[in-house]
Amino acid sequence: MTVDPFSAAFEAARAAAQAGEVPVGAAIVHAGRIVATGANRTLRDKDPTAHAEMLAIRSACAALGSERLAGCDLYVTLEPCAMCAGAISFARIRRLYFSADDPKGGAVEHGPRFFSQPTCHHAPEVYGGIRETEAARLLRDFFQSRR
Repeated sequence: MTVDPFSAAFEAARAAAQAGEVPVGAAIVHAGRIVATGANRTLRDKDPTAHAEMLAIRSACAALGSERLAGCDLYVTLEPCAMCAGAISFARIRRLYFSADDPKGGAVEHGPRFFSQPTCHHAPEVYGGIRETEAARLLRDFFQSRR
């Protein structure tokens, strides 16, 4: 049975929440199969770069034996930040699918709009708002439980 990449990303996001991390999850697909997943681990790893996208990209590169992920698609539950957008560009991700917008920290459709900058050497196809309500609820519930 093939797992839907967004379902894998949401499963990773829920695991992050259970660990006390901001619930963001990611999955990378190559040739029709999930080759990597990632969930936020900034607290656990004591590493500000341990975002779900960064961890998934690192894992996919290792799995595929390449520093480039041409032909790969990234599914993530939250609009990527500037750091992650840069990594997506450098990795040459083919398509980016994300769920919830991030007006405060997002860098794809908000903030710097990284992929439309003249200094961006590779821009993936971008599809946002997929399962947005589910992602927004997961984030909202997580932060309300922290108050």
